[in-house]
Amino acid sequence: MNTLVEGLFPNYCILCGLRSHGPLPLCMACERDLHPNTSCCHRCALPLPPPQHQLQAGPAQQVLCGNCLQAPPLFDRVLAPWIYCDQLAHIIGRWKFHGETRLTPLLASLWLKQAATPGSVDLLIPVPLHWRRLWQRGFNQSELLCRQLHLLAPAIAAARVDHRSVKRPRATAAQSGIGARRRAANMRGAFTATGLYANLRIAIVDDVLTTGATASALADTLLKAGANHVELWCLARTPAPGG
Repeated sequence: MNTLVEGLFPNYCILCGLRSHGPLPLCMACERDLHPNTSCCHRCALPLPPPQHQLQAGPAQQVLCGNCLQAPPLFDRVLAPWIYCDQLAHIIGRWKFHGETRLTPLLASLWLKQAATPGSVDLLIPVPLHWRRLWQRGFNQSELLCRQLHLLAPAIAAARVDHRSVKRPRATAAQSGIGARRRAANMRGAFTATGLYANLRIAIVDDVLTTGATASALADTLLKAGANHVELWCLARTPAPGG
């Protein structure tokens, strides 16, 4: 049946434009050009050089980057299975800024294919948009990804998706193009929570992690509302500047 559907309604790769020969718009050759985030900080998922003792096959060690050793972030860990690169930037840009929501299953599939097994969580919370940004864009890309992951991953089927209890009452400036300090100041007090989160394990869902300012602000709000554990699930992690 899949072969028949593919023959009648072929998919074309979002990157090279050739037939993808599969149910998703990404061919195997272009998928191999993406960069898995296999050696990274266990806490913030910053890409790190693989330690020499890990060059041979063996169990991965839970290493931490210098920043997380000196000033641990408010969230407990990050699952970011891909390194942000030109190819992913193109796909995410088409999805997020050009309204190509058909790419949501592809991005969820990429996350599930490469991510470590998600831990047990009680709640999935997509990063909320301010109402004005939501009105302009027409959708919240984090909510689309969150719902698709919830649909496709049996391990998190018991978790509840909560897209209403956390609000973004302040219209913050765009985070792209500004430094880490300004990002943190920009996000201060950006979120409010009205849900009951006492002792809950929560996964925040977003698209890309850069400095962690947004995730930290949202984690701070959830922890103050009683959450016991907060982690971030996103598609990709940007490498360190100059990395």
